[in-house]
Amino acid sequence: MTYLYLKAIHIIFVVSWMAGLFYIVRLFIYHVEANERPEQERITLQKQFEIMQHKLWYIITTPAMVLSVLAGIEMIWLNPALLSMNWMLVKLAFVLGLLIYHFICQNIINKLKRGVFSWTSTQLRFWNELATIFLVAIVFTVILKSAVDWIYGLSGLVVFSAVIMAAVKIYKYYRLKGR
Repeated sequence: MTYLYLKAIHIIFVVSWMAGLFYIVRLFIYHVEANERPEQERITLQKQFEIMQHKLWYIITTPAMVLSVLAGIEMIWLNPALLSMNWMLVKLAFVLGLLIYHFICQNIINKLKRGVFSWTSTQLRFWNELATIFLVAIVFTVILKSAVDWIYGLSGLVVFSAVIMAAVKIYKYYRLKGR
């Protein structure tokens, strides 16, 4: 029964973590695009985005990440046989990628706070979709487990990634056309 409670907690905090990751990058995009505004508006917007980013990151996203990881570790501790399953190793590899993504976002927050804009809004839109790709990969790996034909699964992930990236390019085209 403890395992099921941990699983529920894990899922709840993964959802919260992902929501935070999706929204933080949107805030980065708006923060960067504020540079295109007149000076007073730019200053006001960027201060507001810094406040929003700080609260989202430190009150929701990072605590949710920590609780997701702790619940996941506890589930593995209660059922160490999970580590002998290929799907779990694949999932953990994707989770490691998502953790790296999380800490790169932390770095972006720190740079934006210092006024360093090293990413364009288009680059950040692509970056935002990487979290979606991790989410899809993790969910399909967990749900399909060993039933996954890895070649088809990997092919599907590549196609999904290409569609997502094409959508970002199309959005940029229409966004620039509308100016």
